Amino acid sequence: MVVSQITILQILDGGVTSMKYAVGYQLAEGNEELFTDIIDPFLKDISEVYFPWLDLPSGRSSLINRRGHVYWKGQERLEEELRLLHKNGIKLDLLLNANCFGKYSISQYLCNNVCSILEHLNDAVGGVDIVTTASPMIAHVVKKHFPQVEVRASVNMRIGTVKGMQYVAHLFDSFYIQREYNRDFEKIRELKNWAENNNKKMLMLANSGCMNYCSGQTFHDNMVSHEAEIGETCNISDFTPYMCWNYLKDRKNWALILQNSWIRPEDMHNYKDYFDVVKLATRMHSLPGMVIQSYVKGEYFGNLLDLFEPGFGPALAPYVIDNKRFPDDWFKTTSTCKKNCHECSYCSEILGKTLINAEG
Repeated sequence: MVVSQITILQILDGGVTSMKYAVGYQLAEGNEELFTDIIDPFLKDISEVYFPWLDLPSGRSSLINRRGHVYWKGQERLEEELRLLHKNGIKLDLLLNANCFGKYSISQYLCNNVCSILEHLNDAVGGVDIVTTASPMIAHVVKKHFPQVEVRASVNMRIGTVKGMQYVAHLFDSFYIQREYNRDFEKIRELKNWAENNNKKMLMLANSGCMNYCSGQTFHDNMVSHEAEIGETCNISDFTPYMCWNYLKDRKNWALILQNSWIRPEDMHNYKDYFDVVKLATRMHSLPGMVIQSYVKGEYFGNLLDLFEPGFGPALAPYVIDNKRFPDDWFKTTSTCKKNCHECSYCSEILGKTLINAEG
Protein backbone atom coordinates (compact mmCIF):
# COMPACT_ATOMS: atom_id res chain seq x y z
CA MET A 1 0.00 0.00 0.00
CA VAL A 2 1.27 3.49 -0.85
CA VAL A 3 0.20 6.51 1.16
CA SER A 4 0.28 9.80 -0.71
CA GLN A 5 2.76 12.34 0.60
CA ILE A 6 1.54 15.02 2.96
CA THR A 7 2.70 18.53 2.23
CA ILE A 8 5.42 19.84 4.51
CA LEU A 9 4.12 21.93 7.41
CA GLN A 10 4.29 25.64 6.86
CA ILE A 11 4.91 28.37 9.38
CA LEU A 12 1.90 30.60 9.90
CA ASP A 13 2.23 34.13 8.64
CA GLY A 14 2.55 36.88 11.20
CA GLY A 15 -0.70 38.27 12.53
CA VAL A 16 -2.61 34.99 12.21
CA THR A 17 -3.80 33.32 15.42
CA SER A 18 -1.49 30.61 16.75
CA MET A 19 -4.42 28.47 17.88
CA LYS A 20 -4.36 25.07 16.22
CA TYR A 21 -6.54 21.99 16.22
CA ALA A 22 -6.32 18.41 17.42
CA VAL A 23 -8.31 16.12 15.15
CA GLY A 24 -9.49 12.53 15.54
CA TYR A 25 -8.14 9.80 13.28
CA GLN A 26 -10.37 7.69 11.06
CA LEU A 27 -9.13 4.38 9.66
CA ALA A 28 -9.88 4.04 5.95
CA GLU A 29 -10.98 0.61 4.73
CA GLY A 30 -10.79 -0.68 1.20
CA ASN A 31 -10.80 2.18 -1.30
CA GLU A 32 -11.92 4.84 1.17
CA GLU A 33 -9.98 8.10 1.23
CA LEU A 34 -7.00 8.01 3.58
CA PHE A 35 -7.17 10.21 6.65
CA THR A 36 -3.81 11.77 5.76
CA ASP A 37 -5.29 12.86 2.43
CA ILE A 38 -8.37 14.31 4.13
CA ILE A 39 -6.35 16.54 6.44
CA ASP A 40 -3.60 17.42 3.96
CA PRO A 41 -5.10 20.83 2.97
CA PHE A 42 -5.26 21.90 6.63
CA LEU A 43 -1.91 20.70 8.00
CA LYS A 44 -0.64 24.13 8.93
CA ASP A 45 -3.63 24.47 11.26
CA ILE A 46 -3.37 21.01 12.86
CA SER A 47 -0.93 20.29 15.68
CA GLU A 48 -2.17 16.90 16.91
CA VAL A 49 -3.93 13.77 15.71
CA TYR A 50 -5.53 11.60 18.37
CA PHE A 51 -6.20 7.90 17.76
CA PRO A 52 -7.24 4.74 19.62
CA TRP A 53 -5.36 1.47 19.50
CA LEU A 54 -7.07 -1.22 17.46
CA ASP A 55 -9.37 -3.32 19.70
CA LEU A 56 -8.57 -1.68 23.03
CA PRO A 57 -11.64 -0.05 24.68
CA SER A 58 -11.76 3.71 24.19
CA GLY A 59 -14.33 6.48 24.13
CA ARG A 60 -15.65 5.15 20.81
CA SER A 61 -16.10 1.88 18.93
CA SER A 62 -13.27 -0.52 18.09
CA LEU A 63 -11.06 0.72 15.29
CA ILE A 64 -10.82 -2.61 13.46
CA ASN A 65 -13.56 -4.94 14.73
CA ARG A 66 -17.19 -4.75 13.68
CA ARG A 67 -19.14 -7.52 15.42
CA GLY A 68 -16.44 -10.07 14.77
CA HIS A 69 -15.51 -8.87 11.30
CA VAL A 70 -11.88 -7.79 11.63
CA TYR A 71 -10.17 -5.43 9.22
CA TRP A 72 -6.87 -7.32 9.18
CA LYS A 73 -4.90 -4.63 7.34
CA GLY A 74 -6.00 -2.03 9.88
CA GLN A 75 -2.86 -2.04 12.00
CA GLU A 76 -0.59 -1.83 8.97
CA ARG A 77 -2.53 1.09 7.53
CA LEU A 78 -2.79 2.90 10.88
CA GLU A 79 0.95 2.64 11.52
CA GLU A 80 1.82 3.79 8.00
CA GLU A 81 -0.30 6.91 8.40
CA LEU A 82 1.03 7.57 11.90
CA ARG A 83 4.60 7.40 10.60
CA LEU A 84 3.75 9.95 7.92
CA LEU A 85 2.08 12.27 10.43
CA HIS A 86 5.03 11.97 12.81
CA LYS A 87 7.48 12.67 9.99
CA ASN A 88 5.64 15.89 9.20
CA GLY A 89 5.69 17.23 12.75
CA ILE A 90 2.16 16.33 13.84
CA LYS A 91 2.00 15.22 17.48
CA LEU A 92 0.48 11.79 18.05
CA ASP A 93 -2.01 11.41 20.90
CA LEU A 94 -2.85 7.84 21.92
CA LEU A 95 -6.34 7.50 23.36
CA LEU A 96 -6.63 5.17 26.34
CA ASN A 97 -9.78 6.98 27.42
CA ALA A 98 -12.34 4.26 28.08
CA ASN A 99 -14.46 5.05 31.11
CA CYS A 100 -14.18 1.46 32.36
CA PHE A 101 -11.71 -1.40 31.93
CA GLY A 102 -13.76 -3.81 34.02
CA LYS A 103 -11.82 -6.32 36.10
CA TYR A 104 -8.56 -5.08 34.55
CA SER A 105 -8.99 -1.51 35.82
CA ILE A 106 -6.04 -1.58 38.25
CA SER A 107 -4.43 -4.79 37.08
CA GLN A 108 -0.88 -5.73 36.21
CA TYR A 109 -2.37 -7.04 32.96
CA LEU A 110 -3.55 -3.55 31.93
CA CYS A 111 -0.24 -2.05 33.02
CA ASN A 112 1.65 -4.53 30.85
CA ASN A 113 -0.75 -3.93 27.97
CA VAL A 114 -0.31 -0.16 28.07
CA CYS A 115 3.48 -0.45 28.27
CA SER A 116 3.53 -2.98 25.43
CA ILE A 117 1.50 -0.69 23.16
CA LEU A 118 3.68 2.33 23.87
CA GLU A 119 6.88 0.35 23.34
CA HIS A 120 5.55 -0.99 20.06
CA LEU A 121 4.52 2.47 18.84
CA ASN A 122 7.96 3.78 19.76
CA ASP A 123 9.52 1.19 17.44
CA ALA A 124 6.84 1.25 14.73
CA VAL A 125 6.08 4.96 14.27
CA GLY A 126 8.71 6.86 16.26
CA GLY A 127 6.71 7.07 19.49
CA VAL A 128 3.70 8.99 20.71
CA ASP A 129 3.84 12.46 22.20
CA ILE A 130 0.68 12.33 24.31
CA VAL A 131 -1.51 9.78 26.06
CA THR A 132 -5.05 10.93 26.81
CA THR A 133 -6.84 8.88 29.44
CA ALA A 134 -9.74 8.94 31.87
CA SER A 135 -7.96 6.41 34.11
CA PRO A 136 -5.75 7.67 36.97
CA MET A 137 -4.17 4.20 36.98
CA ILE A 138 -3.11 4.46 33.32
CA ALA A 139 -1.87 8.00 33.97
CA HIS A 140 0.28 6.62 36.80
CA VAL A 141 1.68 3.85 34.57
CA VAL A 142 2.60 6.24 31.75
CA LYS A 143 4.15 8.73 34.16
CA LYS A 144 6.25 6.01 35.74
CA HIS A 145 7.43 4.15 32.66
CA PHE A 146 7.31 6.82 29.93
CA PRO A 147 8.14 10.16 31.61
CA GLN A 148 8.83 11.80 28.24
CA VAL A 149 5.18 11.37 27.19
CA GLU A 150 2.66 14.09 28.03
CA VAL A 151 -0.23 12.67 30.07
CA ARG A 152 -3.57 14.37 29.39
CA ALA A 153 -6.84 14.18 31.31
CA SER A 154 -9.70 13.19 29.04
CA VAL A 155 -12.73 15.42 28.64
CA ASN A 156 -14.68 12.42 29.92
CA MET A 157 -13.25 13.09 33.40
CA ARG A 158 -15.35 16.28 33.51
CA ILE A 159 -12.70 18.33 35.28
CA GLY A 160 -14.09 21.85 35.59
CA THR A 161 -12.68 23.18 38.86
CA VAL A 162 -9.28 24.06 40.26
CA LYS A 163 -9.80 21.42 42.94
CA GLY A 164 -10.47 18.85 40.25
CA MET A 165 -7.09 19.62 38.69
CA GLN A 166 -5.29 19.79 42.04
CA TYR A 167 -6.36 16.29 43.05
CA VAL A 168 -4.65 14.70 40.03
CA ALA A 169 -1.92 17.25 39.30
CA HIS A 170 0.76 14.65 40.06
CA LEU A 171 -0.66 12.40 37.33
CA PHE A 172 -1.54 14.77 34.48
CA ASP A 173 0.41 17.37 32.50
CA SER A 174 -2.58 18.79 30.65
CA PHE A 175 -6.36 18.89 30.99
CA TYR A 176 -9.38 19.06 28.75
CA ILE A 177 -11.76 21.33 30.61
CA GLN A 178 -15.28 20.18 31.37
CA ARG A 179 -17.16 21.06 28.21
CA GLU A 180 -20.06 22.67 30.09
CA TYR A 181 -17.74 25.62 30.81
CA ASN A 182 -16.86 26.34 27.18
CA ARG A 183 -19.03 29.47 27.21
CA ASP A 184 -18.02 30.63 30.70
CA PHE A 185 -15.00 32.91 30.37
CA GLU A 186 -14.82 33.66 34.07
CA LYS A 187 -14.36 29.94 34.70
CA ILE A 188 -11.95 29.57 31.78
CA ARG A 189 -9.75 32.38 33.11
CA GLU A 190 -9.77 30.85 36.58
CA LEU A 191 -8.71 27.44 35.29
CA LYS A 192 -6.12 28.83 32.88
CA ASN A 193 -4.50 30.96 35.58
CA TRP A 194 -4.11 27.95 37.84
CA ALA A 195 -2.82 25.79 34.99
CA GLU A 196 -0.21 28.33 33.93
CA ASN A 197 0.94 28.91 37.52
CA ASN A 198 1.39 25.17 37.97
CA ASN A 199 3.10 24.39 34.67
CA LYS A 200 0.06 22.63 33.22
CA LYS A 201 -1.68 23.00 29.86
CA MET A 202 -5.38 23.42 29.22
CA LEU A 203 -7.42 22.46 26.15
CA MET A 204 -11.05 22.45 25.08
CA LEU A 205 -13.37 20.39 22.87
CA ALA A 206 -15.17 22.72 20.48
CA ASN A 207 -17.82 20.67 18.69
CA SER A 208 -19.36 18.18 21.08
CA GLY A 209 -23.06 17.75 20.40
CA CYS A 210 -23.68 16.17 23.81
CA MET A 211 -26.28 17.69 26.11
CA ASN A 212 -24.87 19.78 28.96
CA TYR A 213 -24.83 18.10 32.37
CA CYS A 214 -26.28 14.95 30.86
CA SER A 215 -27.69 12.67 33.53
CA GLY A 216 -26.88 9.64 31.40
CA GLN A 217 -23.27 10.43 30.49
CA THR A 218 -21.61 8.07 32.96
CA PHE A 219 -24.03 5.29 32.01
CA HIS A 220 -23.41 5.90 28.31
CA ASP A 221 -19.61 6.14 28.65
CA ASN A 222 -19.56 2.85 30.53
CA MET A 223 -21.69 1.26 27.80
CA VAL A 224 -19.24 2.42 25.13
CA SER A 225 -16.36 0.86 27.08
CA HIS A 226 -18.15 -2.49 26.95
CA GLU A 227 -19.67 -2.02 23.49
CA ALA A 228 -18.23 -5.25 22.08
CA GLU A 229 -19.82 -7.30 24.85
CA ILE A 230 -23.12 -5.41 24.74
CA GLY A 231 -23.35 -5.85 20.98
CA GLU A 232 -23.23 -9.62 21.35
CA THR A 233 -25.75 -9.80 24.20
CA CYS A 234 -29.52 -10.33 24.03
CA ASN A 235 -30.69 -6.90 25.22
CA ILE A 236 -34.19 -5.66 25.99
CA SER A 237 -35.94 -4.09 23.01
CA ASP A 238 -38.20 -1.52 24.69
CA PHE A 239 -35.48 0.77 26.08
CA THR A 240 -33.34 3.36 24.30
CA PRO A 241 -30.27 3.99 26.48
CA TYR A 242 -29.42 7.41 25.02
CA MET A 243 -31.03 10.13 27.13
CA CYS A 244 -30.47 12.82 24.50
CA TRP A 245 -32.28 11.03 21.67
CA ASN A 246 -35.20 10.22 23.96
CA TYR A 247 -35.40 13.84 25.09
CA LEU A 248 -35.37 15.27 21.59
CA LYS A 249 -38.36 13.22 20.48
CA ASP A 250 -40.43 16.09 21.90
CA ARG A 251 -40.07 19.22 19.78
CA LYS A 252 -40.56 21.48 22.78
CA ASN A 253 -37.13 20.35 23.99
CA TRP A 254 -35.22 21.26 20.83
CA ALA A 255 -34.11 24.65 22.18
CA LEU A 256 -31.86 22.84 24.66
CA ILE A 257 -29.58 21.95 21.77
CA LEU A 258 -28.62 25.63 21.64
CA GLN A 259 -27.76 25.58 25.34
CA ASN A 260 -24.97 23.01 24.98
CA SER A 261 -21.19 23.44 24.90
CA TRP A 262 -20.43 23.69 21.17
CA ILE A 263 -18.83 26.75 19.67
CA ARG A 264 -19.63 27.92 16.16
CA PRO A 265 -16.63 28.24 13.80
CA GLU A 266 -17.41 31.96 13.50
CA ASP A 267 -16.85 32.40 17.24
CA MET A 268 -13.60 30.46 17.70
CA HIS A 269 -11.46 33.59 17.48
CA ASN A 270 -12.74 34.56 20.93
CA TYR A 271 -10.69 31.69 22.41
CA LYS A 272 -7.27 32.39 20.87
CA ASP A 273 -5.96 34.00 24.06
CA TYR A 274 -6.97 31.01 26.18
CA PHE A 275 -6.19 27.87 24.19
CA ASP A 276 -3.22 26.99 22.00
CA VAL A 277 -4.87 23.73 20.93
CA VAL A 278 -8.59 23.03 20.48
CA LYS A 279 -9.96 19.53 19.92
CA LEU A 280 -12.39 18.76 17.12
CA ALA A 281 -14.49 15.60 17.41
CA THR A 282 -13.98 13.87 14.07
CA ARG A 283 -13.33 10.20 14.89
CA MET A 284 -16.84 9.06 14.01
CA HIS A 285 -17.98 11.97 11.84
CA SER A 286 -19.09 11.10 8.32
CA LEU A 287 -17.44 14.25 6.90
CA PRO A 288 -14.35 15.04 9.01
CA GLY A 289 -12.85 17.21 6.29
CA MET A 290 -15.90 19.47 6.29
CA VAL A 291 -15.67 19.92 10.06
CA ILE A 292 -11.96 20.74 9.97
CA GLN A 293 -12.34 23.12 7.03
CA SER A 294 -15.18 25.00 8.73
CA TYR A 295 -13.24 25.62 11.93
CA VAL A 296 -10.00 26.45 10.14
CA LYS A 297 -11.81 29.01 7.96
CA GLY A 298 -14.01 30.23 10.80
CA GLU A 299 -17.15 29.98 8.71
CA TYR A 300 -19.82 27.43 7.88
CA PHE A 301 -22.84 27.48 5.59
CA GLY A 302 -25.35 24.76 6.35
CA ASN A 303 -27.09 22.83 9.10
CA LEU A 304 -25.26 23.65 12.32
CA LEU A 305 -25.97 20.16 13.66
CA ASP A 306 -23.86 18.62 10.90
CA LEU A 307 -20.70 19.98 12.56
CA PHE A 308 -21.08 18.07 15.79
CA GLU A 309 -20.66 14.60 17.30
CA PRO A 310 -23.40 13.63 17.90
CA GLY A 311 -25.17 15.91 15.45
CA PHE A 312 -28.85 15.16 16.16
CA GLY A 313 -29.70 16.02 12.57
CA PRO A 314 -31.99 12.97 12.20
CA ALA A 315 -33.80 13.88 15.43
CA LEU A 316 -34.94 17.21 13.95
CA ALA A 317 -35.40 16.19 10.31
CA PRO A 318 -36.75 17.56 8.05
CA TYR A 319 -35.89 20.68 10.04
CA VAL A 320 -32.36 22.07 10.16
CA ILE A 321 -30.66 24.82 12.15
CA ASP A 322 -29.29 27.32 9.63
CA ASN A 323 -25.89 28.43 10.95
CA LYS A 324 -26.00 31.72 9.05
CA ARG A 325 -29.25 32.84 10.71
CA PHE A 326 -27.70 33.33 14.13
CA PRO A 327 -27.84 36.98 15.23
CA ASP A 328 -24.74 39.08 15.82
CA ASP A 329 -25.31 39.09 19.58
CA TRP A 330 -25.46 35.28 19.88
CA PHE A 331 -21.96 34.68 21.20
CA LYS A 332 -21.86 37.68 23.52
CA THR A 333 -25.24 36.81 24.99
CA THR A 334 -24.61 33.10 25.54
CA SER A 335 -21.08 33.58 26.88
CA THR A 336 -22.11 36.18 29.48
CA CYS A 337 -25.53 34.95 30.60
CA LYS A 338 -26.22 33.38 34.00
CA LYS A 339 -26.83 29.94 32.46
CA ASN A 340 -30.20 29.70 34.23
CA CYS A 341 -31.67 28.25 31.07
CA HIS A 342 -34.91 27.09 32.68
CA GLU A 343 -35.67 30.75 33.53
CA CYS A 344 -34.75 32.23 30.15
CA SER A 345 -36.34 32.22 26.70
CA TYR A 346 -33.42 33.57 24.62
CA CYS A 347 -32.41 30.24 23.07
CA SER A 348 -36.03 29.41 22.29
CA GLU A 349 -36.30 32.72 20.45
CA ILE A 350 -33.08 32.05 18.52
CA LEU A 351 -34.26 28.57 17.59
CA GLY A 352 -37.38 30.15 16.12
CA LYS A 353 -35.15 32.33 13.91
CA THR A 354 -32.70 29.64 12.83
CA LEU A 355 -34.89 26.56 12.46
CA ILE A 356 -36.09 26.00 8.90
CA ASN A 357 -37.82 23.18 7.05
CA ALA A 358 -35.27 21.80 4.60
CA GLU A 359 -38.07 20.39 2.48
CA GLY A 360 -39.55 23.82 1.97
